[in-house]
Amino acid sequence: MAKLKVGIIGCGGIANGKHMPALAKQSHRVEMVAFCDIVEEKARQAAQKYGTPDAKVYTDYRQLLEDKSIDVVHVCTPNRSHCEITVAALEAGKHVMCEKPMAKTAADAKLMLDTAKKTGKKLTIGYQNRFRPDSLLLKKYVDRGDLGEIYYGKAHAIRRRAVPTWGVFLNEYEQGGGPLIDIGTHALDLTLWMMDNYKPKAVLGQAFKKLNNQTQTANAWGDWDPAQFTVEDSAFGFIVMENGAAISLESSWALNTLDVREAKTTLCGTRGGADMVDGLRINTVDLNRQVTIIPDLKAGGVDFYAGSGDMSPGDLETSMWIDSILNDTQPLVLPEQAYVVSQILEAIYVSAKTGEAVYFK
Repeated sequence: MAKLKVGIIGCGGIANGKHMPALAKQSHRVEMVAFCDIVEEKARQAAQKYGTPDAKVYTDYRQLLEDKSIDVVHVCTPNRSHCEITVAALEAGKHVMCEKPMAKTAADAKLMLDTAKKTGKKLTIGYQNRFRPDSLLLKKYVDRGDLGEIYYGKAHAIRRRAVPTWGVFLNEYEQGGGPLIDIGTHALDLTLWMMDNYKPKAVLGQAFKKLNNQTQTANAWGDWDPAQFTVEDSAFGFIVMENGAAISLESSWALNTLDVREAKTTLCGTRGGADMVDGLRINTVDLNRQVTIIPDLKAGGVDFYAGSGDMSPGDLETSMWIDSILNDTQPLVLPEQAYVVSQILEAIYVSAKTGEAVYFK
């Protein structure tokens, strides 16, 4: 069977940290044949490390997309260009994995979704936290009905002092925001997926720039430059869904708190609840007693999907993405779902600016 030919657009941190190493582990099914970055040396280094002997190097993604032999493109660029590149890749006949969030704006995300439908090509978004062992097991509990009707959820994306000081993370023009769109997006995706609820009714949000002007910050990656830190340092939202369910979303890169939880969810249902404190905890009532179930996520390295073994979440995400292309099945992360995440994140930012709730039609 011929291997899928993959092109990488954006050869920075997330491409080197997740996408390219994961694709390299799929070398029996894929080969990376093209690399693009506005900094040519980055693309060249990626090609030398991960590419085929004749891999091409580009600084203009449009030239890469002209190669009709490329089947799949991974978009690993700043948020602002997700839509432009993804739409062009889909229209060029490529399947696309785009790094999270789907886009800088909800309108851009909708265009990406519409283009995927129009072209018939597969599109998925890089929400790798769905592929963690605790997430996959919790989803099985939820789908089996152990929690009953889930009517309240919490999406946690809280760092105490971990502001990313590299790249364009602090640049609102490139990214669209700070911790809310960066890590809050993971927590919201996880919560909506668990609840299987993608119909928001109203959103009320608030964003803060309270710590971004401080110095001597004890930040995990060194002090940030207050002049560059123009996005929010924390943001919070309350979401009411059409069926009456509610979700609270909390996100921060810098917040004076000890309750630090990132890319985690808490769920409350009619039959039980769950959270991701120290792994995974399920709470319920049995024989008129309150019961807490703590699954052993390490025992045996449980295979939730055939061949997953001890893969990292990023590895499993890529493996299942390639499966969906080769088997013509739906990817685990659907663009319709990621679009709703973008809608809600944008509504929180709008609400924070206007001081008013945002209602969905």
